[in-house]
Amino acid sequence: MRQGSGRGRLGGVGPEIISGASDNDPTNVGTAAVVGAQTGYRLCWVALLVAPLLWVVLAIAAQVGLVARNDLQSLARQRYGRRVAGVLLVSVVVVNVVTIAADLQAGAAGIGLLAGVGFRWLVLPLGVALAALLLAGRYGQVVAALRWVLVGFVAFAAAAVLARPDWPRLVAGSLAPVLSLRRSELTGALALLGTTLTSYVYVWETVQRGVEEPADQDPRARLAQARLGAVAGAVFTVVILWSMLVASAATLGRHHQAVASAQAAAAALRPLAGPLAGEMFAAGLVVSAVVALPVLIASTAYVIGAQFDWRRGLSQPVGQARRFYAVLAAPIALAAVVSLAGIPVLGMLVAASVIGGFATPLGLVILVRLARDRQVMGSRPISARLAGAGWTAAGVTGCLAVLLILSAAGLL
Repeated sequence: MRQGSGRGRLGGVGPEIISGASDNDPTNVGTAAVVGAQTGYRLCWVALLVAPLLWVVLAIAAQVGLVARNDLQSLARQRYGRRVAGVLLVSVVVVNVVTIAADLQAGAAGIGLLAGVGFRWLVLPLGVALAALLLAGRYGQVVAALRWVLVGFVAFAAAAVLARPDWPRLVAGSLAPVLSLRRSELTGALALLGTTLTSYVYVWETVQRGVEEPADQDPRARLAQARLGAVAGAVFTVVILWSMLVASAATLGRHHQAVASAQAAAAALRPLAGPLAGEMFAAGLVVSAVVALPVLIASTAYVIGAQFDWRRGLSQPVGQARRFYAVLAAPIALAAVVSLAGIPVLGMLVAASVIGGFATPLGLVILVRLARDRQVMGSRPISARLAGAGWTAAGVTGCLAVLLILSAAGLL
């Protein structure tokens, strides 16, 4: 049953750009920085491959939400039962909670780099500010705020230019795919692809289109808008991912300087490419946290609320959806405890990545099946061609998950 009643609009931007942009969270920024430092420009072409896969996933999720008027978790529970939905729930929530902790630390670190102060005591204020946005603002206000924050992603593009890349090598690395069997490049390629189609992206897309947005427009016009939005979202996301990879490759990769996180990359850029490039990268890191964390936090609350059929929705008053908002605030409090206790999140992120490797193809299988199910979609299931593309995306991510796990185990 549709729980939200928000009237928020995204104007010409579209929900898909916010869904896609949230995929470039600080954890993904860190992946791009590490891969760029290790492989230089050689894997820039891999970042461009994300676009068609992301477009397919966003387009399918948008159509499911618009036609079924519900979110993925609720539809999975209603159609396949609580056990299947429970597996999806665990796979999404575990990855989300660990990623929230890591992203809050990275966002706070970006603020600390810009302000020249330590970051640990900034984690809780950042978390509280984002929680206030979700608690105080209705859906339309939240997405309107995120829409303006998206402009800040230009900082990554600026950082890439300021890093003074080797343009001939960059063009060759982007347009002439070459993948060696060296472990560093194979693992880097898998990591770039495997960390971009995370499950919360398409879960949130079904929430935006199916739960929070009103159903008072022509369905055909809305579907056309969603498909166009999926193209825009995929292109926007890939341009930013490519820019992050270029900024790292042009500096850290050129000087063979390894890094282990996005915040380390931002700090290292200053002496290598000048303080302005470092500050642009740090600013982009903050923007990525501010855009991704509300989506991560809200999608976590939505899937838990949907599994237990709670009253839920960012457009619901706090007093009428207390359990939903309590779950919404819980990961922020946990992240603050992890940071203040000095618990390293790198090991947790590795474990979460393994779980996420299975979560993404599992969620995609459920999504595509629901999108072709006439009991769910009525007379508007996705086309056979789009379904085939969806199964391809699920198969690619499934193979990537296996290869990433084999690589992490040292078997590749």
